[in-house]
Amino acid sequence: MKIAILDLYDNHANEGMRCIKELISANLDAIEYSVFDVRGKGELPDLSFDAYISSGGPGDPTEYNQLWSDAWAAWITSLLVFNQENSHKKKYALLICHSFQLMCCQLKIGKTSLRHSPSFGILPVHLTSDGLADPILSGLNDPFYTVDSRSFQVLAGSDEIEEPYKILAIEKERSYVSYERAIMAVRFSDEIIGTQFHPEADPIGMGLYFKQPAKQAQIIAEHGQVKYSEMMDSLYDPERLSKTYSFIIPSFLEIVYQHSAVKL
Repeated sequence: MKIAILDLYDNHANEGMRCIKELISANLDAIEYSVFDVRGKGELPDLSFDAYISSGGPGDPTEYNQLWSDAWAAWITSLLVFNQENSHKKKYALLICHSFQLMCCQLKIGKTSLRHSPSFGILPVHLTSDGLADPILSGLNDPFYTVDSRSFQVLAGSDEIEEPYKILAIEKERSYVSYERAIMAVRFSDEIIGTQFHPEADPIGMGLYFKQPAKQAQIIAEHGQVKYSEMMDSLYDPERLSKTYSFIIPSFLEIVYQHSAVKL
């Protein structure tokens, strides 16, 4: 089985790529993966892969970049067209955070905009009725917990999200503010799913990362000591991040593997 990882971090320091690679390597033996530096070098994969994972990354998802914006849009369009034209062999994709926002912009799903303040921490996410039935999310608690780190958001707004798209999860309840809750996961097709959170985040690695003096000081400066302490406590709760980490991407890979084993 061949997986393409699309790196959208634009050479910024991150834990996402490490986590994605480790999840792929840990869950399947008969697998190989290739990494494509989308924003740094304008690299995009062809259609020879069984599945694709497109990462998160910094910046405004509505901002056009001459090096890669059109190429990324052409790539995801080619996947959608391929799946429409092939009834047996399918291509699967998981789109994370920045990639999720790019997809929503491309398909004109909801409204993508800057948040009133950045969302950061290990936060609850609520499943919709479609999410409770989705094979990638159905084994999670409602709410489940995950790393949420973003300055932008996708809101449904006044527009109804219509078939074939399905909202699978929404942002945590905030009774103390009047802001609309963001869309946190969408089923774009039977083969393509996206999350506005980070399902790849692992508690041990993230804990070591957040304990680094420079990173700790940055988080406290940007979000406060209370937020930092709450996040560190949540990292090691077995019912929170560990559950999400061990379920979503492994479930995605298992579905791809079963399809590939049967069809190839």
